[in-house]
Amino acid sequence: MTFAPVLPPLVLLVIAVVIIALRLLTMRRLHSTAGARWTTVWRWAGLTLAVLLILIAAARPGIEHGERGSAVAKQSAENTNVFFLVDRSADSAVDDYGDRQTRMSGIRNDIEALIDQYPGARFALVAFASRSSLDWPLSEDAWSLRPEVARLSPYPANDRTEDVNAAAAANVLRYQLIAAGQQYPDSKSLVFYFGSGAAGSRAPQGEFEPTEGAVDGGAVFGYGAGRNEPGLRRIAEQLGVPYVDRGDGRSISESVPDTGAPQPGAAATTSSGVADRTDLYWVFTLTAAVLLLFELFAGIRDLRRTRLARRDVTP
Repeated sequence: MTFAPVLPPLVLLVIAVVIIALRLLTMRRLHSTAGARWTTVWRWAGLTLAVLLILIAAARPGIEHGERGSAVAKQSAENTNVFFLVDRSADSAVDDYGDRQTRMSGIRNDIEALIDQYPGARFALVAFASRSSLDWPLSEDAWSLRPEVARLSPYPANDRTEDVNAAAAANVLRYQLIAAGQQYPDSKSLVFYFGSGAAGSRAPQGEFEPTEGAVDGGAVFGYGAGRNEPGLRRIAEQLGVPYVDRGDGRSISESVPDTGAPQPGAAATTSSGVADRTDLYWVFTLTAAVLLLFELFAGIRDLRRTRLARRDVTP
């Protein structure tokens, strides 16, 4: 059995000594006031044991199973930053994707699949049309991100198609990549662009100019029959990622190119060096919870008896 304490071991030891000393003083006081009744002793022992079990649980006992290799059933993409750039212009409402679905429907489904593709990663969502906005800051909270993705929809009609800038997210992405590199210096950053390339736009088109080496992989996904493929390929070249036609009907997992980041189900021959471990803290916390419930029941019972006794002696 091994331990992975949530606090330094010395701190836990000091807390345990203080608690035991306080409980011994409590027992001495109970003995002097109530006598050596067995019910008092058992309740004192049960509560003391419950507190000590919680301290043991804080030490996180567990059983090691050796090192687990990187060929686990579902790989983790920890320390990977994934940026989603989503075209929310009126073009994304066109229903020429797949079986008469809107392009936005396909984008939502693909983002959901990519979230599953990179478990443990940090995700950020940048939306754009003529301008861009950071709709979801870089975070590991994929559970809360999913409802945000499900609510993605085209901007209102007053965001005119002719004003769309396919590279409107360039500045936001650049600063997000810089911040991610500073906050997580050893991480990888993947950029996935979802759009149709602003085919009907007459606005000047910007360019993506990420810091050299800031983008470690990703893809530019093109949606719809009327997409601006040359424009999308130009964006892919600027980001240094491949262009992928999403009109082929394949699942997103088949369309995602090799990014060098860990992915589910990928075979590997080397060990990850991470110990495979079964935590046992829940055994101690569960036992402590049962003991505390007994003490709570006994305390409520004593309180009721005291109230009834006072009522009986009240004239």
